[in-house]
Amino acid sequence: MTTDGAATSPDARRRRLGPLPLALTAIVSVQFGNALAGSTFAEVGALGAASLRLLFAAVILVAVLRPSVRGWTRRVWLGVVALGIGLAGMNSLIYLAIERVPIGIAVAVELIGPLAVAVAGARRVRDLLWVALAAVGVGMLALDSDGSVALLGLVFAAGAAGFWALYIVASSRLGATSVRGVDGLAVSMVVAAVLVVPFGAVPATAAVVADPTVLAVFAGIALMTSALPYALEFIALKTMPTHLFGVLSSLGPVVAALAGLVVLGQVLSPLQLAAIVVIIAASAGAVRSASR
Repeated sequence: MTTDGAATSPDARRRRLGPLPLALTAIVSVQFGNALAGSTFAEVGALGAASLRLLFAAVILVAVLRPSVRGWTRRVWLGVVALGIGLAGMNSLIYLAIERVPIGIAVAVELIGPLAVAVAGARRVRDLLWVALAAVGVGMLALDSDGSVALLGLVFAAGAAGFWALYIVASSRLGATSVRGVDGLAVSMVVAAVLVVPFGAVPATAAVVADPTVLAVFAGIALMTSALPYALEFIALKTMPTHLFGVLSSLGPVVAALAGLVVLGQVLSPLQLAAIVVIIAASAGAVRSASR
């Protein structure tokens, strides 16, 4: 029988905190990788950057995971394609958003996707209030925008949120099959690359011809935004409750804002920072409420 003292021993605390650094490292890796990608938009464009990122991510994941598709059913393939569409949409649209608004704002609006999934089918007024609170945060960002370009960035970020929601639902349904999740993820990344690369191939090719080191940069970005965080999340979720991981993921906009400041020199206004805090609170509250 475990005593209270044993439950709070240093070893016990280390076991509880073990997955937290992994999850936080994954968040930091993704957001700083996205900020680094944003620094290349002048050379490759947003869709060119998305194309190179997804292409390298697909190559890395297929090479490392060596997915086996033998025996996959029609249901599995439909799930993998849906997952690929989710990846393609959220990666390309979030880059189009980051091209127009600060990365911290884009990532905050993108959080509406998992928030919507968390409260889908909710019957309690409290759950719907989280959605209203998130809408207030987005409204604050719209009020602080400086014209049609900034508003278009918010629209792209909202589109990325929708595709993130699709990614979550498709991931869940694919997880209910007998297919290894990592195999489905690797093949869905190939699907995403096939969908996006035709739209970004021209600016990406021109940038690579002008400066071949762009390939090395995006190989690193693919590792930072796909291969490394997916691996860390996979390990963390083995021992971390999913609702806790969801709450931690709500910190993404904070890390993104920091990455935007450090990598891109983006300084947010007080109203923008307040709006991000409101959206984070709504997302974290919705995830915790849904877990209960």
